Amino acid sequence: MVSLKVNGTTHNLDIDEETPLLWAIRDNIGLTGTKFGCGIAQCGACTVFVDGQAQRSCVTPVSAVAGSEITTIEGLAGKEAEAVQAAWTSRDVPQCGYCQSGQVMSAIALLKENKKPTDRDIDLAMNGNICRCATYVRIRAAIHDAARALEI
Repeated sequence: MVSLKVNGTTHNLDIDEETPLLWAIRDNIGLTGTKFGCGIAQCGACTVFVDGQAQRSCVTPVSAVAGSEITTIEGLAGKEAEAVQAAWTSRDVPQCGYCQSGQVMSAIALLKENKKPTDRDIDLAMNGNICRCATYVRIRAAIHDAARALEI
């Protein structure tokens, strides 16, 4: 039995403790916003927050995060989340949308740490979040928009 606190709710799951967090979230808890992309922590589609830090859930065993506060795209809240979501909509960032939950999670993590990121800061923070539709220019612009909105 593994106990996970996801988006403020505790889930007691009868799963192997080496099960990747991604599959516990999707298959056992039923939250499908976090996506499977590569399975080797290289694409960012599976990004979630563990105790407030962005983490790749596809390679994280549930045993490593038992007792931690896990937040998925469905559980986002707060000023950074609101600013990023508004900027994503305003800039019409998604095309296919598959990578976007990971992109949004990483953008929020960046803005929590750096309120005025430069292009370089954004590129470094978003490195490893792959978008097959190549919306990187819109993603960067949306992060700048969100940062400006947070100044108000």
